[in-house]
Amino acid sequence: MPVSDLNVRPATPADRGAILSILEPIVRAGETYTLPSDWSGDAILDYWMAPAHRVLVAESGGRVLGTCYIRPNQLGGGAHVANAGYATHADATGRGVARAMAKRSFDVAREAGFTAMQFNFVVASNERAIALWRSFGFAEVGRLPEAFRHPRLGLVDALVMHRML
Repeated sequence: MPVSDLNVRPATPADRGAILSILEPIVRAGETYTLPSDWSGDAILDYWMAPAHRVLVAESGGRVLGTCYIRPNQLGGGAHVANAGYATHADATGRGVARAMAKRSFDVAREAGFTAMQFNFVVASNERAIALWRSFGFAEVGRLPEAFRHPRLGLVDALVMHRML
């Protein structure tokens, strides 16, 4: 059932524990992000909440159900294109949390002056994410053969996906 009272807002330092509770199982599983699965909780949070990242959380009833960040995809001449990462708490999967974060993140990116968004490394086995991005008009603009070492599936392609904002 979709979350009806979802609020997507900027993250605060008080959200760190909730954000880690979402990210740590995802990083440990090693199935969707290229982050080292043995990173400490502090390293995970340092990455996600880096100074260059605009971090958001999605909450319902005072509980953080998801988080995302928006950052420049590149520096200098490529800084007008955003990059982003998204993570939903396992208990909230399939309830519209990622969709709500995506919609809000596109607004935040536009407000920050970005003209497009690009995902550099979408693991091809992450079918839910790919379907979500395609539903928002992202196009696959590249495929990196066997670029990701999946812990269960072996070598898997990664997609580069892009859309104008």
